[in-house]
Amino acid sequence: MNLLFNLGMAAYFAALVCAVVCLISKRKLFDLLANLLILAGLLTQTVYLGLRWQQAGRAPFSNMFESLVLFAWTVAVVYLVLRIRIRIPWLAAASATLSALAMAHASTFESAIQPLMPALQSNWLSFHVMTCFLGYGGFAISALVAVGFLVADRKGSNVLPETRETLETILSQTISFGFLFLTLGILTGAVWANSAWGTYWSWDPKETWSLITWFVYAAFLHCRFMRGWRGRRAAWISIIGFLSVLFTYYGVNFLLTGLHSYAS
Repeated sequence: MNLLFNLGMAAYFAALVCAVVCLISKRKLFDLLANLLILAGLLTQTVYLGLRWQQAGRAPFSNMFESLVLFAWTVAVVYLVLRIRIRIPWLAAASATLSALAMAHASTFESAIQPLMPALQSNWLSFHVMTCFLGYGGFAISALVAVGFLVADRKGSNVLPETRETLETILSQTISFGFLFLTLGILTGAVWANSAWGTYWSWDPKETWSLITWFVYAAFLHCRFMRGWRGRRAAWISIIGFLSVLFTYYGVNFLLTGLHSYAS
């Protein structure tokens, strides 16, 4: 299985190289190669996760190594679904970078399959973690788009208004997607918590920061669709939201202690 892991990571790094060459040379061939390599990385990861699931006898989402692999996978999924609708070469480079770095960071953790702690031995594991991470993947792409929008909207930029409008639309759509799955993740987590610990909500640090993240993106959607917020303000909220996601996912595991400390 290590070979599949390494091939997936190599595919993302190769996709990054092709995407950068495309940006420099403006040749669509390299854009095609970059997207094919991201797809190859995604398919390789899918096989890897499937084999690991079969070998472990449970969903491979229980520790930092496995969650980083899953995060890279969801970023690639969201990007490729978006790519079906619109071609943004720099987003291919950014998405490949994020997936490649997640895989590279995963390689620094212990990859051996470990038995689950009792609280994790539940069928809710796959539903809860998968929905949360699909949300994270959507938020990651939205943050990349937000950064791209801020660059495009800078003073003196020659980016067409239509391009900025497209980026704003993608920003709203990816956040809406991420918000839906984060909501499902929080709900399935609450049901799982009641089954494992006898309470739907215990204000565990991970639960608290998940709720904070939820409110940040709820504020974005409210301001975007009810108050008409657009442009740089909306982009900055997206970036702040993703920083909250990163702390919820990564920071809480190492800086705070609680019922989710097993993830470290």
